[in-house]
Amino acid sequence: MENKLRLYGFNNLTKTLSFNIYDVCYAKTEREQKDYIRYIDEQYNSERLTKILCDVSEMIGATVLNISKQDYEPQGASVNVLIAEDSIDPEVIDESCNRGRFVHGHLDKSHLTVHTFPEYHPGNEVSTFRVDIDVATCGEVSPLNALDYLISSFDSDIITIDYRVRGFTRDLEGKKCFLDHKITSIQDYIADETLKKYDAIDVNVYQSNIFHTKMLIKEIELQNYLFNLDVYELPPKRRLEITDKLRHEMIEIFSGANVY
Repeated sequence: MENKLRLYGFNNLTKTLSFNIYDVCYAKTEREQKDYIRYIDEQYNSERLTKILCDVSEMIGATVLNISKQDYEPQGASVNVLIAEDSIDPEVIDESCNRGRFVHGHLDKSHLTVHTFPEYHPGNEVSTFRVDIDVATCGEVSPLNALDYLISSFDSDIITIDYRVRGFTRDLEGKKCFLDHKITSIQDYIADETLKKYDAIDVNVYQSNIFHTKMLIKEIELQNYLFNLDVYELPPKRRLEITDKLRHEMIEIFSGANVY
């Protein structure tokens, strides 16, 4: 077991994980696309997103201090969760605003947020659902341990993950420490069974403790991408056309460029 780093004072390292996923769906008509958006809004409303973030808080060993959530019109939802690294005595938390009097000074360093962005374009019959999750922690709390859970919580066709460690802390001799855990790639924190389903690439800047991973689903099982439509209702040629359209959309999102 790796020896715990002995520090002088509080661990001032700030670890930020930005987790972004896209789910792609085929819905032929504009009405079907709007129905898909409504379905997504129901499936990933603020209540369910709140549960996901609370589960993440538990996984990384953080204590929830405050939750703010909102469902939007015509679509979308946001949740913000303030967390602390250590357990907090309920008696020191101000119930009027769910904010701890003795922990307010570092709440801005420890939080989880999620935003959803459903969208469609009637011209290409493909709808997308985007989720952005940010986990910012200070001290020993690590957001990397929740990656597999986050990936499995959504229908993730394209995944973009950014992880950065900022600032420094000091050991007992006063020596600066800019990274308190071993990491060469975000993929090291994702289960092998999960990685097998994706093509993944890394762009890392080790000198700055910046890590970036992009993942694209390998196999398209068409039935999973059809909204209110059975794959056997489609002739083989049409199935191929739709599959190509879905893959084209995924490649554009994955590469961050329009492909004509």
